[in-house]
Amino acid sequence: MAVSIDTVYQKVLAFANKEQRGYITPQEFNLFARQAQDEIFEQYFYDLNQAHREIGNNTTHADVDDMLEEKMQIFERFDSNGVTAAYSVSGTSKILPDYIYRVSRIEMGIGVACDILSTKDYRDCETGGPLTNPTSSRPIANIRGNLLTTSSSSNVGIFYFRKPKPPNWAYVVVNGKTLYNDNISEDFELHPSEQSELVYRILAYAGISIQKPELTQFAGQSLGSQIQQEKQ
Repeated sequence: MAVSIDTVYQKVLAFANKEQRGYITPQEFNLFARQAQDEIFEQYFYDLNQAHREIGNNTTHADVDDMLEEKMQIFERFDSNGVTAAYSVSGTSKILPDYIYRVSRIEMGIGVACDILSTKDYRDCETGGPLTNPTSSRPIANIRGNLLTTSSSSNVGIFYFRKPKPPNWAYVVVNGKTLYNDNISEDFELHPSEQSELVYRILAYAGISIQKPELTQFAGQSLGSQIQQEKQ
């Protein structure tokens, strides 16, 4: 499940070249494409938080919460202790791998969820005495920067969202022309429904780059209309 980077690039060029507005090079497009994908990916978390505050409906294909969950499942992963152990700092501390974007759940043992606490609360629990000390049935964890600390070193499992891979429109030059190279290109790692939003976001950046404010305005208006329709 992905969005073809060549399809998006051709659409962006079609809009940008209309009335000779300007040409967007592959290098420029790739920079704008990565920025657009990152923005859409990050927005998922804010939209999901907002959706959880609202009442959904019983139709799966039309429920905003379910649609967001479907889009985010592309990036959802689970690492067992066997993977994260390679990043151990000490028995109860591990350096999180760079590919982890956000941790959603930490488990100790089999299915026992940790309370993920702030640094202060984590320390208070460990030093507060018998009433607050973590146990095997009530483990705790803390994430500070890229360092994960847990109340026990055994069988740590991490549910997380990984970062999307950078999209890349790759090409070869033949007789002075750039031709798309599918073998080494990287499609957008987003749900197919995001194709239009990718086009509009990239166009907005392209309009600034080629100094065509009318292109940026068109892209902004189109993107605003789409977002408004999705939120109705």
